[in-house]
Amino acid sequence: MTETFHSADFDKTPPRPRVVMPERLAHPAVEAAGQHGDYSRARKHPVFFVDLPSHAISMTIGWLDPGQSSNRHRHTYETLIYILEGEGYSYIGGRRVEWRQGDAVYVPVWAWHNHVNTGTGRARYLACENAPMLQNMGGVALREEVPERGDRLFDADHDGGGR
Repeated sequence: MTETFHSADFDKTPPRPRVVMPERLAHPAVEAAGQHGDYSRARKHPVFFVDLPSHAISMTIGWLDPGQSSNRHRHTYETLIYILEGEGYSYIGGRRVEWRQGDAVYVPVWAWHNHVNTGTGRARYLACENAPMLQNMGGVALREEVPERGDRLFDADHDGGGR
């Protein structure tokens, strides 16, 4: 059982960290295990969850086919995206950000965004997010999605100025 601390318990911080060794330390063949069905269907592109016992960060692998765009969405967690292969752009908070293999892209908290593959091949990415940390703090990892695809953001009040 995990001990819960409150504001008045600041002086009870242990002097040393405690190592908690989980059963699993590796998730072999992530993409071979198959895409996360419901999540992928809702996003209209394949997404593979890396299933490891992190309490603070999550990792997914996904791709967009040539000409494909993700749904516009936003969430209360930060995202770092590393482009494994391909090229395209993302609209993030009303700004167009070009990317290609080897690039990294940052998506700030609650910024409307979507991703578009402009290449002739698959655009594969690795996304890391701090959603588990927010979920473990009391369910504050939220996501809002617009089912239409496209590259125009529409909400000037929430996307840093719109487009």
